[in-house]
Amino acid sequence: MGRGHATTATVMNATVPAEHPRLIPVSDPDDERISAYRDIRERDLVGREGRFVAEGKVVLASLFGGGRFEAESVLVLESRLAGLADTLTSAPPDLPVYVVPADVMDAVAGFHMHRGILAIGRRRPPEPLDDLLGSMPAPATLVVLVGLANHDNVGAIFRNAAAFGADAVLLDRTSCDPLYRKAIRVSVGAALKVPFVRGGDAAELIAAVQRHGFETLALSPSGKEDIRSIERPARLALVLGTEGTGLPANLLSAMRTARIAMKPGFDSLNVAAASAIALHAMLGQQVG
Repeated sequence: MGRGHATTATVMNATVPAEHPRLIPVSDPDDERISAYRDIRERDLVGREGRFVAEGKVVLASLFGGGRFEAESVLVLESRLAGLADTLTSAPPDLPVYVVPADVMDAVAGFHMHRGILAIGRRRPPEPLDDLLGSMPAPATLVVLVGLANHDNVGAIFRNAAAFGADAVLLDRTSCDPLYRKAIRVSVGAALKVPFVRGGDAAELIAAVQRHGFETLALSPSGKEDIRSIERPARLALVLGTEGTGLPANLLSAMRTARIAMKPGFDSLNVAAASAIALHAMLGQQVG
């Protein structure tokens, strides 16, 4: 059956539009076809052999429509299938969609999955940093993350980068993986859309972006300039460090620095919130 034919199919107890030909009912949590979804939390921490988990309808749409990664399969609660029909019309026609009852979903995942929509995506080979930087347009904005180990913050920064039109995100090797399940979810799928490179130490990243003609602007509570007073350079790399310790002094001394003005006696924001303010100051006019 081809895509786009308005027929119906009955899967378990649900009658749904059958635009997708690979609806596969599964009733056994030990079925090897869904083994990639087993024990999600534990396997997130140790890696998935070149794969990642996407969770939720919006994130699934980003996986199908972002063009950067391929989906291997989908696992969905039978009660959520009808509401996913439109999203599945964007999926590859041969993509397996495993449909399960709630007890099977929870047994496989290892905890209660109230969203009920998961997919396995395939990672791409790491893109060389110089290749990514060389592909950037003449006016371009990068976000550079140093030491950000919190998945919520990294996911939120990817969301902000997508919202304000940043061209790519660079992460040093001490920053968390943006394809960790929680980071993807918090990013609302932006981690699957915004190009990124992760690896190397911070000094190497800074040297590379400067070599490619980007002006580096480090955000710090002790920054010398108010972010609102800075005219955006044509090629800008906005550098953000971890909360608390911030960016190392040796990096700050090698870059232009900016601060976000705040009420006296309070000098710090959550790094994701700070990234939104800084990106809006630099890019808000071009997306407004």
